[in-house]
This record gives sequence, structure tokens and C-alpha cells, in this order.
Amino acid sequence: MPASSPDSRPPSIGRRTLLGAAAAATPAVLGAAPPSAAAPSARKKPHALPGGGDLGPNVIVFDPSTPGIQARLDEVFRRQESAQFGTGRYALLFKPGTYHGLNAQLGFYTSIAGLGLSPDDTTINGDVTVDAGWFNGNATQNFWRSAENLALVPVNGTNRWAVAQAAPFRRMHVRGGLNLSPTGYGWASGGYIADSRIDGQVGPYSQQQWYTRDSAIGSWLNGVWNMVFSGVEGAPTQSFPNPPYTTLDTTPISREKPFLYLQGNDYRVFLPEKRTNARGVTWGNGTPRGTSLPLSQFYVARPGVSAATLNEALTQGLHLLLTPGIYHLDRPIQVNRAGTVVLGLGYATLIPDGGVTAVKVADVDGVRLAGFLVDAGPVNSATLLEIGPRGASRDHSANPTTVQDVFVRIGGAGPGKATTSMVINSRHTVIDHTWVWRADHGEGVGWETNRADYGVVVNGDDVLATGLFVEHFNKYDVQWNGQRGRTVFFQNEKAYDAPNQAAIQNGSLKGYAAYKVGDGVTAHEGWGLGSYCYYNVDPTIVQHHGFAAPVRPGVRFHNLLVVSLGGNGQYECVINDTGAPTSGTSTVPSTVVSYP
Repeated sequence: MPASSPDSRPPSIGRRTLLGAAAAATPAVLGAAPPSAAAPSARKKPHALPGGGDLGPNVIVFDPSTPGIQARLDEVFRRQESAQFGTGRYALLFKPGTYHGLNAQLGFYTSIAGLGLSPDDTTINGDVTVDAGWFNGNATQNFWRSAENLALVPVNGTNRWAVAQAAPFRRMHVRGGLNLSPTGYGWASGGYIADSRIDGQVGPYSQQQWYTRDSAIGSWLNGVWNMVFSGVEGAPTQSFPNPPYTTLDTTPISREKPFLYLQGNDYRVFLPEKRTNARGVTWGNGTPRGTSLPLSQFYVARPGVSAATLNEALTQGLHLLLTPGIYHLDRPIQVNRAGTVVLGLGYATLIPDGGVTAVKVADVDGVRLAGFLVDAGPVNSATLLEIGPRGASRDHSANPTTVQDVFVRIGGAGPGKATTSMVINSRHTVIDHTWVWRADHGEGVGWETNRADYGVVVNGDDVLATGLFVEHFNKYDVQWNGQRGRTVFFQNEKAYDAPNQAAIQNGSLKGYAAYKVGDGVTAHEGWGLGSYCYYNVDPTIVQHHGFAAPVRPGVRFHNLLVVSLGGNGQYECVINDTGAPTSGTSTVPSTVVSYP
């Protein structure tokens, strides 16, 4: 791909174009939480880093009386509409109140959010729109943007949210319908909704797959390949594969993402409590349940700050708020304290230099990582994100670590390499919406150029993944070695760019499974898992199966599918040696409803 301005380069056609707490717990957050014993004020170090402070130039805050809101929204959109691998990062925050006549179009690396405790505290009579005009009506590259904590009254009754991966729709109340396809019903490849209420109908139309968690909807229109629901009031009944609905009445464990809000004129971060067998939204009956931290207990980081400073802030007992921008790290961010929050705004991006790991978390309770992107550097990192050290074994069932809207990218914005992207060693970790992506288009892309053998490796026991998107790795996309693991929704594409059959050979097997359960695992369960192949360099490549697991009564799968996209490569089976092969150029899934 020829060099060009990062904010203006045209999209590559290679990908998808043919496819289309420190505070004491309280039941609610009325009033300030008691100060933490680890708060910096108690340390009284002569040169202690300050907590709180300004959120920086790329956090743009509006209130209903702000002049020129629409013009400012349009200005950010012009910069970000096609800046797929650009450096701009923005968070658009709306104070509680009512706004009229707005259409917030969201481009790349743009987050929009309300600053109330409930979505209904901040109402936009208008739309928050994602469409695909920049890519000729193809929404399969509408990555890295988000909407959170707002109520919308769409102008024409239906809001358009045509996204692909890494574009969460959280804590939203749509007083109308939601259209998940682009204008013209072009290809789309999303997506994720959580803790949201859509009063009207959700219309996926061309969306190939979607996961909706702990929400309430008026109705759901259709399904293409893989639509998964857990804990969703109004969800369609279980009917996989025709229509392809996988429906769980509840979500086994969930704890919503931390979020910034205003209490009077002061910023705080709300930490929702853990729910077990959850169903419906957390905010439907007034104040959500959880705890609250003042911004003064956060080190408010700006791009350019060193990893040493971030670690010093953590050592002092501060949490981290990463404001929008790009952060280069010469050593890992080391999270050692239980209950630490690392929250990013506007797709704050961490780039590990010199082959280091970006973030390491100790084997402690209740760490919350949320809302940031890890972008591999040009020197190979053994790992990019590590939850718990090797051999971690403590019980965290009462207060798990959560990894939410934390995204990983290897290549695309430039050369990047990592042997393993995300390693989960700590027990009971909840991975709630991630996209771990070895790039198939952009800069620094090639079978060896952005080499990345493994996407997500789970060694810890009792880990739960809700919304697991992992794509294009050179070997296993997901390798699950821990006991009693569970996954609700998995989306995968095998690496497009394998040069030939020999390059993917796995001993006597043709290819590495997209999702591999370790041979020693005796208990594992998955619902609504899909793998697709599009071997565009050598369409004759054959992949034996999408899924591999030991054949044991405690290892169970529900509603699996594999798809050959236009006949570019084929699967012989779905899981192990079970399931019909894909055939010809017909892009029709081969399915297994229950295994074994």
C-alpha cells in the first residue's frame, strides 16, 4: 500500500471488501465515597503526583447552553471519518440535560458519552450516527468508536449504528428503533450492545453477527449467521441455526464497565457492582448499584507521560485515567494493587516499544481495565497484555478482574509484532468485549511482517468471556488451557494472507483451529461461536476445522458454525471431525447445534 497521510489514506480493499476499588463499598453512589486508605493524601510524600486535573484538549465537554455544538461535532467527524489508522483521538462528553436537533456522526477513535448516572439524565433529541459513506456503503471497516450513557430520541424514529468490531454501544436508551446496517444495506460485520434499552425494533439487516448482553429490546428483526443474546429482555427465542439465534435467559457473571460522570461540578468514576445470572439493564430502577471514586483518586494521564510516571502514580495508590491520545511505553504499566482502575477515554492507545509488554496485572482482586487500545510495536513483544503472572492461582470469584472494551491490534497503523496478544492467567477473570486483531490491511501487513502466532491464551481457571472477537492470527486465535472456562459469543476470521497450505500446517492437521481447548481440560462450555475463512492469497487452502476440543462430557459447545467466504479456502469439519464441510463458492454456514 503506498504511503500517504495517515488521516486521509483511502481504505485498503483487502479486508472484507468481498464480504461485506479504593473506596469502601456502598449500595449506591449518593454522596462521596469514603476516602481510600491508599489515597495519595494519606501518603504525604513531598513530591507526590497529583490526582485529578484537566481532561485535556481532546476531551470536548458540552452542556445544553454550549453554542455551536453541531459545528463542533461536524468538525471532529471531518477529521475522523476516514482516519482508520490516523493519530486523532476524541471523547465527546455531554453534561446532563436535554439537547435538541443534533446529529453526532462518529468516525474513527471517537467516543460519545453522557455524564449522568443514568442514560436518561442526558437526552439528545437527535441521532448518534455511524454510516459507511466513506467506504462506499461498506460498514465492515467501521471499527474503534463507541456510544455510552445517553438517551436518544431519533429524528426519524430509528437511529443508525452501522459498525464492525471494537464499537461498543453501552448504557444507551434509544427511544425508538436501532438500525445496524449502513445506508443501502451494504455489508456489515459487528457488533456489541450491553446494558442498553431499545424501545423499538433492532434491525440487523446485513449484519453478519452480533452479541447483545443484559439489555432490553422491543423486538429483533432478523439474523444472518450468528446472533447471540444473553440476559436480554425481548430477545428472540432460541432457534439456531434457522434463524441463527442463540439465546441465554441470563448472563452467568457480568459487571458493567466503569464510567465517568458528574456529581454537581465534580467528576467521579462509577464502578458498577458484579451481577450473577443477570438480565436486563442495571439502571432501570433509578440509581445504579456500585461504588464511586472522585477524580482526585485518579492520575489523569496525558500523551507523552512516561511509563515510569504511570507506575509511580499506581504505587502512590492512584488509579489511572488515560485521556485521548497515543502513549509510548518503554516498560510495562504494572498494576499490583487490588481494586485498581485503568480507564481510557477516546480510544487512548498504548504502544509498547522495544518488545515490552504494555500492561501487566498482579494476581489480585478486582482490577478493572477498560476503554483503551494496545497497538503492538515494531519489535516483537512476547505478550501485549498479561492478566496475572504465570501460575496465578488465587480465588477471585467474589471480586474478579474485568477486561472491557480493551482492544489489541498488531499491524495496520504500522509494523507490529507480538507472539501472544492477551494472556489470562488469573482465575475468574471476565473478558467483556474485546477485539484482538492481527491486521489484514493497512501498513505493516504480511504473513511475516506483522507476525502474531496467538491471539488470546487463557491459562487461568474459571474465566468467562462475553463478546470475544479474535481474528487473523498465524496459529491459534484462541487457546484455552484453563478449567471451567466459558465463552458466550465468539467471532473469528482465520488469517487471510497465508501463502500456501504448508504455511498453516499444524502437525498432521490442516491448519490451526480458531478456538482450541487444551487437551487436559475436563470442563469447558461455549455458546454461539463462529469461524470464517477467506484465504485470498491461496484460495485452495483447506482448514480441517474451526474448533478443536477434547471429547469429554464436561466439554460442551452449543451452536457452532464455520463459513467459507466465497470459496476462498474451505473447512472440512466444524469441530474436531464433526460437521459437514463447506463447499464451493456458496457463502453458507456449516453448523453444529450441540457437541458432543
